[in-house]
Amino acid sequence: MSVGSQLKRLIIVGAGGFGREVATWAAAVPASDRDWETGAFLDANRDALATYTFPWPVIGDPASYVPEPRDRFVCAIGDPTTKLAICQQLLDRGAVFTTLRHPTVLVGGNTRIGVGAIMCPYAIITDSVTIGDFVTINVHTTIGHDVTIGRGSTLSSHCDVTGFARLGEGAFLGSSAVILPKVQVEDFARVGAGSVVLRNVRAGSTVFGVPAVEMPAVRR
Repeated sequence: MSVGSQLKRLIIVGAGGFGREVATWAAAVPASDRDWETGAFLDANRDALATYTFPWPVIGDPASYVPEPRDRFVCAIGDPTTKLAICQQLLDRGAVFTTLRHPTVLVGGNTRIGVGAIMCPYAIITDSVTIGDFVTINVHTTIGHDVTIGRGSTLSSHCDVTGFARLGEGAFLGSSAVILPKVQVEDFARVGAGSVVLRNVRAGSTVFGVPAVEMPAVRR
């Protein structure tokens, strides 16, 4: 690093439980595989870490924070709709997102990974996979060959997305969800934890069970 240059800083959006996990995974990334040296959080609750002993501070609210040139962002928010909205607000203010890949993640050939993705420990991404921007892949999740995962999707821990499956923009998979080969989970659909999806899931719907069936909409 040249004399007088400014240390880059990893900004984790969201200081909740997953945000703290992401900070732990970030600390494990070798210096040669990252472009930042220190870190901080953004959260609407400035006291989110008050009951924890944690080295990185909460420095602002993502709704109003103005990115600095040295900042590199990842978004540790699980809900895809909220995540995409906050990421777009930060992009509009000039934020630069980075991709966080834990050293234990395996990535096969011919795979494309978008900016702002978070890949947690022991995830496996096989051959010819396409992963959009701001996708979260949690621990021990497996993604089979020729899968496409849309922008902003969240895959919880221990999911199994099998060959040629497709997740649309903003899809959400609960823990241990299984998507069978060639099945499509359309935009902003949600798959409940432990579900096995045998057929296509329509946009905006929620499915649950083995086999997964669509749940009735909840009236508010």
